[in-house]
Amino acid sequence: MTIETVETHRAHGGTQGVYRHASGATGTTMTFAVFVPPAAAKGPCPVVTYLSGLTCTHANVMDKGEYRQAAAELGLIVVCPDTSPRGEGVADDPAWDMGQGAGFYVDATQAPWAPHFKMWSYVTQELPAVIAQHFPVDTARQGITGHSMGGHGALTVALRHPGRFKSTSAFAPIVAPTQVPWGQKALPGYLGPDTALWRQHDAVALIEDGARPPDLLVDQGTADSFLAGQLKPELLQAACDAAGIPLTLRLQEGYDHSYHFISTFMAEHLAWHAERLKA
Repeated sequence: MTIETVETHRAHGGTQGVYRHASGATGTTMTFAVFVPPAAAKGPCPVVTYLSGLTCTHANVMDKGEYRQAAAELGLIVVCPDTSPRGEGVADDPAWDMGQGAGFYVDATQAPWAPHFKMWSYVTQELPAVIAQHFPVDTARQGITGHSMGGHGALTVALRHPGRFKSTSAFAPIVAPTQVPWGQKALPGYLGPDTALWRQHDAVALIEDGARPPDLLVDQGTADSFLAGQLKPELLQAACDAAGIPLTLRLQEGYDHSYHFISTFMAEHLAWHAERLKA
């Protein structure tokens, strides 16, 4: 699997790069960002994947997430994929919460999305293989995080891959997409009417159905305009309490849904991951 280097920059003693490759999963060119810390010069490093939210690309967190200093100090590789396939011939929707920029980290089965919208396979299989081939990662030490739709992706990916991800966190995640408007639009749109398939992409439902992560960290701003209608972290708290899963849910007073919120707590999330990804 070959990759093309789009750009690289020296940062905090490490290297921030942007790369692209021909994806077999999506049938398109996919772009992703990787930060490699200075510790990689001495050997493979643990890796944390960050999944972005609706309307975003790899560039949003790369430009505004403020993760590089912490990642350099902690010795973490940080991988930031795009949120959907893009390009000529790729289906789209006039709404911002469906189509390009809104892949929801599922493998679509419905027209017109099925040919390209295979983000589940991309982030769980293809991209990790590309990263392992081209970057000095310790594949036994993987963590995952994300924001909003990407927080939904991070939680569901980790819950369905027990043992693979040793650390999981999220910023303002969509914890129960089957119970909120964003998910009630996207899941049937991409997956059709089978509600059993929807449950496979719903963190609360997965926990209700038996998924048991070791622990979780979630930060949520109290001034987030999507808090009550779309995010509902109390549903995740209730599911974790019922299942005996340690959840650190931190309600951050006055913070909204933006990258001002994410960047404020990014270093703490990376420290959480680093603690759990120790050799």
